[in-house]
Amino acid sequence: MKTVVITGSTRGIGRGLAENFLARGCRVIVSARSQNKVDEAVTELQAAYGTDAVAGLRCDITSEQELAELWGFAHARGPVDYWINNAGMSIVRKPLAEQSADDLRRIVDTNLTGLLLACKVALAGMQQQGHGQIWNMEGFGSTGQTAPGMAAYGATKRGLNYLTKALQKEVKGTAVQVNTLSPGIVVTDLLVGDYDLNSSEWQKTRKILNILGDTVDTVTPYLVQGILSAQKSGSRVVWLTGRKAFWRFLTAGFNKRDLFAGYKSHAA
Repeated sequence: MKTVVITGSTRGIGRGLAENFLARGCRVIVSARSQNKVDEAVTELQAAYGTDAVAGLRCDITSEQELAELWGFAHARGPVDYWINNAGMSIVRKPLAEQSADDLRRIVDTNLTGLLLACKVALAGMQQQGHGQIWNMEGFGSTGQTAPGMAAYGATKRGLNYLTKALQKEVKGTAVQVNTLSPGIVVTDLLVGDYDLNSSEWQKTRKILNILGDTVDTVTPYLVQGILSAQKSGSRVVWLTGRKAFWRFLTAGFNKRDLFAGYKSHAA
């Protein structure tokens, strides 16, 4: 049984990944900052997949000590085959000059410093056990996209890709692999939280997101299949390819979707 650790896995993409790994016979270790949320997720997942298949531990990825505890907790159940750095955060989408210094520090501390620490802990553990795959989760900005109001978030995600490529050189010639997940535009609270749902900007953006976006249930099975199929360091599993995006725009007039129906009561 393969063992998978997923940070930030009590909801959203992380929860979807957990469920799909479990459906494929893996053991999953879920984590989040709140132990109550972890306990709730573990109880629900154990009811569906069995008590031996799921465990969980609170982990704030900005703490090296808690990350080390998460590794130890998982490794006690068997070698860690996959460590997925999914945990992250966003802040309200607005110009950098209007962002608070506290929010800027929090997003860098979580999305970049936390990622560095998580990779450090997972790499050390995998090098000691002799194998394993680390997967880092891309986001807006990872491949150079820019947009007003996204300077801080995009900068952290651009840094993620640099880190991933650098680590791929560090593990070259070993049985440890460092890879990338690109989920595209997935409708989660994190995505919607970037926008003021009462603004005219949101109404315009919503149209584009309904063309290019997808749900957690659509994207995560594809990502998990890609992870389980990867055989080499430097693998990249991409959901929203350029060809797929082109086809979505081409057929948008015939394929009306509203992925944000659940958020209607909050919109103008």
